[in-house]
Amino acid sequence: MSTKHHLVALVGPTASGKTAVAIEAARRLGGRVEVVSADSRQVRREMRIGTAAPTEAELAALPHHAIASVLPDASYPVVEWLAEARAALDSIWARGGLPLLVGGTGQYVWALLEGWSMPVVEPDLALRAEFEASAHEHGAEALHARLAALDPVSAARIDARNIRRVVRALEVVTLTGAPVPALEPRDPGFTWVAVGLQWERAALHARADARVVSMFAAGLVDEARGLAKRYGRAFPALSSIGYREALGVVDGTLTEAEAIRQTQIATHRLIRMQAAWFRLDDPRIHWVPGDDIEAAVAAVERAARPPVP
Repeated sequence: MSTKHHLVALVGPTASGKTAVAIEAARRLGGRVEVVSADSRQVRREMRIGTAAPTEAELAALPHHAIASVLPDASYPVVEWLAEARAALDSIWARGGLPLLVGGTGQYVWALLEGWSMPVVEPDLALRAEFEASAHEHGAEALHARLAALDPVSAARIDARNIRRVVRALEVVTLTGAPVPALEPRDPGFTWVAVGLQWERAALHARADARVVSMFAAGLVDEARGLAKRYGRAFPALSSIGYREALGVVDGTLTEAEAIRQTQIATHRLIRMQAAWFRLDDPRIHWVPGDDIEAAVAAVERAARPPVP
C-alpha cells in the first residue's frame, strides 16, 4: 500500500477517544503511522494535564508531531502551525510513513486539508491588548461590530463570541489596510480521507465531565499555579478552559468543586463549537460510532488506502 502524499484525518470533539483509536490503528497498520496533532492547546509545553495531552506511554507507543513544541506564552498563529504540520508531513512521507492527522481544532484541520493560504502578519501584542481591552469594556458584540465596519465578509464568517478570532482579524485588517483574504479551499497537494468519531451528546458530555474530574485530581490546580508563576497571567493559553477555573481555586474565588463544574459547562460549550467545524452532514467525513473502537479502527484502516483517481 503506497502512503506517499496521502494522509488520514481522525477528527471529532474533545473526549471522543481519538488518541485510543489512533494508537490501536497504528498498531494494526504495522508501525508506519505517525500522528500529526491538530490541537491548538496540546501544541504548548508544560500544559499536559489541562489539555489532556497524550501520556508518556502513549507518546512512546506512537510518534507524535506538533505536541509540546512551543512555549506556553509564545505567539503561535495558525500559519505557524501549518508550517510545522506540513514539515512533519513531508518528513513522514519521506520515510514511507502514513501521517494520521488527529485533533479537534477545526480551524487547524481544515486549514491543512483545504490548502488555506493564510496571511503572514506578525502579531502586534500592543494592538491585540487594545482590542481585548475594548471587548472587555464594551463587550464582544461591539468589537465584532468594529470588525464588520472594516471587513464585513470576515465578520460574517466569525462568531462574535470568538473574541480571539475577532481580534486576529482586526489585527490583520489594521496592519495590512486590507480585508482578511478569503480562505478558499485549494488543492493541498496530497490526498486525504477523514474519519469522524460520533457520540450521542449526553454520552459525550458524561465522558468529558469525567475527564475534567480526573484533570483536577491529577493536579490541574498545581499546573496552573506553576504556569502563572513562571510566565505570568497575561498569555492567552492560561485563560483557556480548565486553566482559568483552576486559577480561580488558586485565588480563592472558586472552590475546587465550583471550578470543576464551571470547567465541565465550558467544555460542553466547546463541544458545541466543535460540532460546527465537524458537521455530521459533511460528506467528506466518514462518521463512525465513537463507542465502537473496532468500527473506528477499521474505518481508519480503510482510510489508509489512498483514493483511486
